[in-house]
Amino acid sequence: MIDPRWLLKALGLVLGVALLLAWGTLCLLWYQGQWQLVLHPSRTVGATPASLHLQFTPLRFGVDATGAPQLSGWYIPADNATASTPSALMLHGGDGSIADALPQALTLHNAGLNVVLFDYRGFGASAGGHPTEDSMQTDAASALTWLATTQHVAPRQTILYGNGIGASLAVQLAAQHPNVAAIVLEAPDGDLTARVAHDPHSRLVPARLLFNQIFPLAEPLRALATPKLLIAYTSAAHPPAALTNAADPKLTVELPSRNDPALLTSIERFLSLYVTHEPLASAS
Repeated sequence: MIDPRWLLKALGLVLGVALLLAWGTLCLLWYQGQWQLVLHPSRTVGATPASLHLQFTPLRFGVDATGAPQLSGWYIPADNATASTPSALMLHGGDGSIADALPQALTLHNAGLNVVLFDYRGFGASAGGHPTEDSMQTDAASALTWLATTQHVAPRQTILYGNGIGASLAVQLAAQHPNVAAIVLEAPDGDLTARVAHDPHSRLVPARLLFNQIFPLAEPLRALATPKLLIAYTSAAHPPAALTNAADPKLTVELPSRNDPALLTSIERFLSLYVTHEPLASAS
């Protein structure tokens, strides 16, 4: 005769192991798909700068080990551009594609800048699978290298622009290249761990331990000496608390929306203070 208590214990052990394995599988699936909680790329590029009556040149750069270009984008020259015209490298947010960043590109163009706008791998017409913080940071560095080596734009004539999560990429890139003239952060977003931990999709997993798509912002901003324009919107879903302790020099602007005419005025004022129009031959 088998003791019923032994059967219950064995059944409980089997169920416990099964539940543990199921939970482990859930954690693994969550870990592999965590990027989808903060990044929402689109492969659709529904418009080009021509829709805003802007001249542009299609770009393909960022070759891989086979020599094939991985990144797709546009080069939008400033009106009446000269050799000393500064260039803005745009690092768009984690949603959509470069088509969704065209309004910001128009603002920078209207401020008198050449504009480079590209999609990270996994976005738009760029190659690659799903994006991650590391791959996007690598692509940002690749775009800056392309701007310097192909367009021969000196660091002191380069402005890094970051929107949303792109602000984290811009700040980290500026920290690695201290000779960059300035950075412009519009509606910056980052430090995403706490937000993801409170996401309904994270209720059954130890999100704070597993999450690695952090996009750090506050800490690198606190130490960054590069001149910075920090643009916040009162209507933002996630108020950028990281801007409070950003290191000087900085110019902070708070606007009701990006349609406010003061946005362009603020950018022009910032450029006049921190970015000089000098011949490339004299820049290092």
